[in-house]
Amino acid sequence: MTMRIAIAGATGRMGRMLIDTVCDADDAQLVGALDVPGNPLVGRDAGEFSGRATGVAITADLDAALAEADFLIDFTRPEGTLRHLEACLDHGVKAVIGTTGFDAAGKAAIDAAAKRTAVVFAPNMAVGVNATFKLLEVAAKILSSGYDIEIIEAHHRHKVDAPSGTALRMGEVLAQALGRDLKQVAVYGREGVTGERDPSTIGFATVRGGDIVGDHTVMFAGIGERIEITHRSSSRVTYAHGALRACRFLAGRGEGLYDMQDVLGLR
Repeated sequence: MTMRIAIAGATGRMGRMLIDTVCDADDAQLVGALDVPGNPLVGRDAGEFSGRATGVAITADLDAALAEADFLIDFTRPEGTLRHLEACLDHGVKAVIGTTGFDAAGKAAIDAAAKRTAVVFAPNMAVGVNATFKLLEVAAKILSSGYDIEIIEAHHRHKVDAPSGTALRMGEVLAQALGRDLKQVAVYGREGVTGERDPSTIGFATVRGGDIVGDHTVMFAGIGERIEITHRSSSRVTYAHGALRACRFLAGRGEGLYDMQDVLGLR
């Protein structure tokens, strides 16, 4: 079966990578390319940036973008993704969501939508990152006592949310493995006289600069040794390949909320 896929945020860095990846896949077809009204590239061919003719024009019309689609891949902003998801329900389209920065209400809206359509929702679609989540779960259980945990992440200067969705998911994985509530133990910044470190906390440090695609390191700092688990992305193509893999996973499935651990069989 050929997967008919629409891409949201078609003119952005991630959107362009997704378009190339879909066009290069033997089992996928690009049928929609969506961007915001007023974007100067609306009306142009979605593959023009890479010198290919897709026959699909970039549109700001959400209904038109989804008219022929079986799947929508969305790496945009929370408010846009939620609007797109409502349209997916109207059109019977399954959704792969890599957008980050959702608040509790946004996550609840995705959960509700997944009762009516199939959704893969993950803060990071890269296969390697999701393998890293599994490694962190194992490491946290082994190093549950006597080790302080810090998460350091770095991204490009244009990223608008911090910490990254991937870093937060790492924190959730670690906290769950340790039987803690991340909301209670997370420390998102230190300044001034902070006092001695609470050993139950999970610290986050954020770097923004240049064109860093995405670096994440979890440090388990003990007495006399330090263990670091690191994932570095050098290209957004890893996210695009993961998103396409998520579409393949959703094919033939009904309603339900899944993540990349489901897609990769890591449960």
